[in-house]
Amino acid sequence: MAAHVGLLFTHDLGNHLPVFLALVAVAFVGLFTGERLLHGIQPSVGQSIVVVAVCLRLLMVLLPPTLSEDVFRYLWDGRVLQAGFNPYELPPEAPQLAPLRDELWHGLPHRDVPTVYPPLAEAVFAMAAWMPAPVYALKAILATVDVGTCVLLLLLARRWQMPQERVLWYAWNPLVTVELAGMGHIDGLGVALVVLTTLLLTLPGRRIGTAAVAAAAAVLTKLVPILAFPTWGRQSGRAATFVLLAAAVALAGLLPMIATTDGAPPGLVRYGVSWEFNGPLFEPLWRLLDSVGLPATAHAGLDRLKDVSGEHDFWNRFYPWNYPQIWAKVLLAAGLTVSMLWAWKDRDTPRSMQKIFGAVIIFSATVYPWYAIWVLPWAALRRSPAWLMLTALLFLSYIPQFAAVTLFPWIHALIWIPFLVVLVLTRRWSMP
Repeated sequence: MAAHVGLLFTHDLGNHLPVFLALVAVAFVGLFTGERLLHGIQPSVGQSIVVVAVCLRLLMVLLPPTLSEDVFRYLWDGRVLQAGFNPYELPPEAPQLAPLRDELWHGLPHRDVPTVYPPLAEAVFAMAAWMPAPVYALKAILATVDVGTCVLLLLLARRWQMPQERVLWYAWNPLVTVELAGMGHIDGLGVALVVLTTLLLTLPGRRIGTAAVAAAAAVLTKLVPILAFPTWGRQSGRAATFVLLAAAVALAGLLPMIATTDGAPPGLVRYGVSWEFNGPLFEPLWRLLDSVGLPATAHAGLDRLKDVSGEHDFWNRFYPWNYPQIWAKVLLAAGLTVSMLWAWKDRDTPRSMQKIFGAVIIFSATVYPWYAIWVLPWAALRRSPAWLMLTALLFLSYIPQFAAVTLFPWIHALIWIPFLVVLVLTRRWSMP
């Protein structure tokens, strides 16, 4: 907790990174201590967790978003929508958007890429862009939603008869408070909807319709929750009904985005093909594939197929995709598919959810620190040592952004080797 208070005096976290990282380490020690203290004050554990969670988020909302520029892109998208333009078609540098340019535009990252965010997220951005002090308005909205997530997790812990004090691993976690209330990442809304869906399916009467709408809303915030549909379907007791209803609502919400871009939005395609940052398996894998000459072997294979088939035009289209990063993504996609099948078979809902969102991180080519928030509710409730440790280690990925240090191999190793070792040693991914 002292770490969160100290952050207010650093203001620009990037320019005070050593102090910031030291305070994060202190905060995680405080989490261990807090869990022990709360264990002895039943039944007021939940109230204590929520009160402290509110205070931490109030402090973080006051911070300028200096670790990430995403919030500025959010507000730009909102402004584009308000002006009647389509952010899925027009990147910020599009000439049609020139009248909207100001200081916000000059600070935008990736001005050549159209938006990648689904419609519900865009609607929230537009609402925040309309408000006074839009940066802090959006952060306040997300902080409020995140307090709701803490309450929902306490209710889930009660429903599943888990120790409520474990919720503090989410509610007081520096990764959550800094990245959601501090930096204003929209992931907080998606996580809240995922937790809400799961809770609704535990209540008497299994509110399948409401839960399906909540699940669809999570997908309309960020697409990744669609992977949880099979688990939610089994939890509902009427899998086909739930999945079909949730998919129909999600598709209805996505149709405007799909229709205006004639398929997959170009920004989303660009993200899937080109975005690469701190993937735990991706970074070493593509270098390994390059070193063993897989692209050269594939190139020779394509040449042979052209000679045998005579279909030169057909096979020529594959040459631009023959490079090690794409091969690594193909292999990781196969690994993710197998992991999803393993996760969906697990009938323990919190463990299945942890496996789903955990596998997305492990097999992803891009892992920013706030991505771990998706797995954290389930890791907190199950007290998973590897994933809880990762929420601290991921702050190290900010070092290359503010210092003359490359991410790979040393910073990458400092983050992922301890995590993978603990994950393997604790095979059930949780502690009693």
